[in-house]
Amino acid sequence: MQKDTFSSANFADTKPHYELLDGLRGVAAILVLFYHIFEGFSFAELQNKAGDGIITTLNHGHIAVDFFFILSGFVISYAYDDRWKKMSTWQFFKRRLIRLHPMLIMGAVIGFLAFAFVGFERWNVNEEATATGWVMIAMMLTMFMIPAVPGIPYEVRGNGEMFPLNGPTWSLFFEYIGNILYALFMRRISTKLLTVFTVLLGIAHAWFFIGNISGYDMIGVGWTIDEVNFWGGLVRMLFPFSMGMLLARTFKPRKIKGAFWICSITLTVLFSVPYIASTGSISLNSLYEFVCIALLFPVIVWIGACGSAGSGITSKANRILGDISYPLYIVHYPIMYVFYAWLIEKKYYTLGDCWETALLVVISSILLAFLCLKFYDEPVRRWLGKKFIKR
Repeated sequence: MQKDTFSSANFADTKPHYELLDGLRGVAAILVLFYHIFEGFSFAELQNKAGDGIITTLNHGHIAVDFFFILSGFVISYAYDDRWKKMSTWQFFKRRLIRLHPMLIMGAVIGFLAFAFVGFERWNVNEEATATGWVMIAMMLTMFMIPAVPGIPYEVRGNGEMFPLNGPTWSLFFEYIGNILYALFMRRISTKLLTVFTVLLGIAHAWFFIGNISGYDMIGVGWTIDEVNFWGGLVRMLFPFSMGMLLARTFKPRKIKGAFWICSITLTVLFSVPYIASTGSISLNSLYEFVCIALLFPVIVWIGACGSAGSGITSKANRILGDISYPLYIVHYPIMYVFYAWLIEKKYYTLGDCWETALLVVISSILLAFLCLKFYDEPVRRWLGKKFIKR
């Protein structure tokens, strides 16, 4: 498998490609899309003070990000660990920038256009619309991966997001940190030391989330830049990322039939478990999500790596799912912002209230992602690869 996380560009031909993992990444991206649909109903409830806003379907869909992190560690370790004698650190960084940054820029542009569509209105309806100049500054800063601190003028939407024009960019911020740490430090350590490092990160992860240090009662941190979210987001990324690396180094493949369906159904079920209310100082909801991340996700990745992507239509479906996964993840949320504003205005709180519009949001998000992939992302990456990557 020579595709990086969210990747569709091979940089080497010497290793087998775990195509099924690409398909699972696409499945997880689609589940995130549906999770955000239901998040919209919950958010509209809160904004209109019509309910508690607890998401009732795909309640744990946000931990798909943690699944992406473990896939990232697995793929990057597998693809690059034995290539450093022929590749410099700067060459690695160039590959990762070429892979990730073009769509990040596109996501910022689409986020700007979506915000313009709703008149640059902040979530707090009592405030004036954000000045166009500040929105343009926010777009430029997003393109350069510079986060917004809550309360400053270019935190333009008013709900504290690190990247207010395209919220999910926060996970790319930590993905970049993970890539930097891998290139400078983590790739150099032995498997034994990596095991110790991963265990320590797991302890820190459990202490932070199960102990509910953030007060969120969930593993949903990292999206803003306050102190709790930064350190929580860093631990949230590093623990599954290091687990993915460890899994890649110790992986022993076996043949498993039906791996794609086993993994896809399992992910859907895990994300759909109802919210688990806590009665004491321990966050039971976070405990459940920790078990998913620490125990079940590595098993799912292992099963996926052991499975066959099949042939014909099945193989093509896995390739399409893998190719579209990153564009879908990075462009769908600006559409969600418009959808959320509409839900708040109409006071719609359930899928039954507007299932036709929700379906249109899903279809348009997937179509936009596909168009961005074919007419922007792939051509731009091919051009950049030819210009800046030595073969």
